[in-house]
This record gives sequence, C-alpha cells and structure tokens, in this order.
Amino acid sequence: MKTVGIIGGLGPETTSEFYLDIVFSCQKKERTARPAIVISSVPLPYQIEEDAIAKNIGIERCLPFLTQEAKRLEKAGADFIVMPCNSLHIFIKEIREAVKIPVLSIVEETIKFLKREKMDKVGVISTSATIKNKLYENAFSANNIKYVTPNELQQAKMGKFILNLVTGQQKNKDREELIKIVDSFEDKGLDCVILACTDLQLLIPQHPTIKIFDTMKIFVDATVEKINVK
Repeated sequence: MKTVGIIGGLGPETTSEFYLDIVFSCQKKERTARPAIVISSVPLPYQIEEDAIAKNIGIERCLPFLTQEAKRLEKAGADFIVMPCNSLHIFIKEIREAVKIPVLSIVEETIKFLKREKMDKVGVISTSATIKNKLYENAFSANNIKYVTPNELQQAKMGKFILNLVTGQQKNKDREELIKIVDSFEDKGLDCVILACTDLQLLIPQHPTIKIFDTMKIFVDATVEKINVK
C-alpha cells in the first residue's frame, strides 16, 4: 500500500471531505488496513485566496506555497501527491518539476473517466481561474470532447458563491443559483455536466435531469487505485 500526500486546496472543507472519501473508499475496497495519508494544510494568506477565487487575480502568488508543501510531503515519505483543487492544477507542471515522486492530475483523471464513460459533449462548471487558464478546455480539445461553459454573468455569480463555500458562508441562495446555471445547459445537447471545482459538490451533488459528475469523486477513485497498486 502506497502513502499519499495531500496538498490542501482552496478551502479546508474540501480537503477534509477528500481525506474522508479516501479513507472510506479504501475501507470498502480493501479492509485489511487504513490508508497511509499525509496532509499538508497550505499556509496560504486569506487575501491571496480571496483574490484568486472572487476576483480572478494574483493566483500565481500561490505557486511558492504549493511547491514548498510538495517538497515537504516528499520528505515526509509520500509515494505520490494529489491536490484536491481544480484551480491550482494550473501549476501541475511546476509542482511535478519540484519533486521526484509522481503528482496525479485531477484533469487527466477526469479525461480518462469521461472517455471510459463515452461522454462526448460536456458542460463545465468551475472557477473563473480554471476557465481563464483553459485547464479543461485544452484537455477536452486534445481528446475530441466538445464542451460548454457558463456565460459571463453566470461565471461572475459562480465566483461569489464559491468564495462563500471556501469561507464557510454558503447560503441556500447559492445552491439555487447553481441549479439555475445547470438548468440552462439542458437544451445544449450535453452528455453530462462536470463540477470542475471541488467545492461545488457541497451545493449540488445531483440534478433531476442532467448527469452530474464531481471531479473530486473521480479524483478520489483514482487516488484509491494508486494507493492500492502493489
């Protein structure tokens, strides 16, 4: 059984949820022992976090913190590293270059999942930083997957309620707004919608008429598979 190192993402609730999902998923798969997990809570200043999520500025200031924690996890004995945060995956190349152990990508694992499920046209709901850096769009284009994203007004609303989630101030109104955004995808001929922000599953785990896949759950399953590789 391999040891996984977790770099905390933007928001402590997501990291704790990711940790628990790994533990329970490993328990269902292999009941001989609990998984070996090392977690690094990134000491990211709140202002940097808020600017990145709500204003879509200054996300590059996160990079030194991420590479530092990746190196710390490597020294702590992690066999591989995961980061339960879509937006911060714009730095996956730099993080991989900072350590000698593998770093799994939530984007790459999501693409593998969608191809297995034969999903050819996908709605993408994510932070503005993820959209701006074409994190999923580039991967979709490279794999012949069509995609649809929210319009500018919808994306602006997304930034506000994602920040509310990260800071523990979510409201019922946020959930209602997110459902409206998903509803607007109904006439687009999509195979599914992916929640490409690991906090969003706290608001809308499912929809009555549209298939929704949570990238965090996809990443949990990929992490569990890696942990159990002999």
